[in-house]
Amino acid sequence: MPQMGESIAEGTIVRWIKKVGDKVDRDEPLFEISTDKVDAEIPSPAAGVVSEIRVKEGETVPVNSVVAVIGLAVAAASAPAALADKEAGSKAPAPPPPAHYHDRDEPTQVAVVAAPSTASAGRTPATVEKAHAGSTDYAIRERSSPLVRKIAKEHSVDIGQIHGTGIAGRVTKDDILGYIGQDGRTAERQDSKAPAGALVPAAIPFKPGASDHVEKMSVMRKRIAEHMVVSRRTSAHVHSVFEVNFWRIAKIREAKKAEFERSGAKLTYMSFIIKAVIDALRAVPIVNASVDGDTIVYHKDINVGIAVALDWGLIVPVIKHADEKNLVGLSRAVVDLATRARGKQLKPDEVAGGTFTITNPGVFGALFGMPIISQPQVAILGVGNVEKRPVVIDDAIAIRPMAYLTLGYDHRVIDGAVADEFMSIVKTSLENWDPNAV
Repeated sequence: MPQMGESIAEGTIVRWIKKVGDKVDRDEPLFEISTDKVDAEIPSPAAGVVSEIRVKEGETVPVNSVVAVIGLAVAAASAPAALADKEAGSKAPAPPPPAHYHDRDEPTQVAVVAAPSTASAGRTPATVEKAHAGSTDYAIRERSSPLVRKIAKEHSVDIGQIHGTGIAGRVTKDDILGYIGQDGRTAERQDSKAPAGALVPAAIPFKPGASDHVEKMSVMRKRIAEHMVVSRRTSAHVHSVFEVNFWRIAKIREAKKAEFERSGAKLTYMSFIIKAVIDALRAVPIVNASVDGDTIVYHKDINVGIAVALDWGLIVPVIKHADEKNLVGLSRAVVDLATRARGKQLKPDEVAGGTFTITNPGVFGALFGMPIISQPQVAILGVGNVEKRPVVIDDAIAIRPMAYLTLGYDHRVIDGAVADEFMSIVKTSLENWDPNAV
């Protein structure tokens, strides 16, 4: 199980692309995983034949766990027979681990070991353990994943009080959710900010009908559900809707799109919207902030997340340092991230660190939406469908491409006047775009 990022502690095998007995080339997709951050296809570290699969689809294991064994074609020729013997009840010993990774006569164990972090580079496990001896925080980190620690922080829960059912006593997501909600039954909330006696609603009993199809939520679907519920409970959501005239943008886009395509970029309405949002974030920095307890963190960098709808869920890749890119650079970044998101080629750091998010329900025809804020951000922009509508221009009725833009914001730190100021800047930029600035 590869470590897809420094904060990733475990991963779930979503699908095996190759089966036992299948040939695989080096760097050919071998299996798909889902982590706290991203879904991704994992390439094979070596060429050969899959001789053993040790982790089933749907199982979650710590990083660096051996999930499969790849052997040479000759060595793996007996794999089907060995598998049949295993299924018949025999207990054939597993292939011994390779003495050297490149030995040709030994199988390859598929476990990608992450390079040591800067903080622990050059330090042995013993020295690391000694350095952290007596550190409660270190012990807790060793017994939980980043997602578990995030949930614990949001609910002011001491992980040390929870009995972990995972490997080596690790506290799993189910453990902490069960502790907080007592398996869905009504329980006192652990949130120190909630009034005394505040309760978590009990789950509504439901029994599927005889004709219903029942399947478990995917890892991504569970993660989306958790994040959305946490966000609604965390932020005081308010929404403002502005109508924007895209007539000038449409004219510029029609005149410049061929030029952009020749440079390998696709000029869309979204490119202009991102640029207008960047200018507004500079002018109203509170919208590019985060809340940490009772403090407000103003971000110097502008990292814009763009929600991408997938057949199996939703993911938000981030354009880092978006304010340093021109319209061509933003257009290329949007296409690149969306393409790799759909191809499961994103890296964890490409879906982290966002300071503001844009979602586009209009691509499916929605006039506007009321998006939920992506924590710990304080605002999110929803883009409605750009369509021709009759509008009044200089006391005359005209047909113009119009769209509704919705800002969802956290009323704990952003007042209505500030949100409307932000949206006014976005609207003015889009309706008065200078063709020479493209």
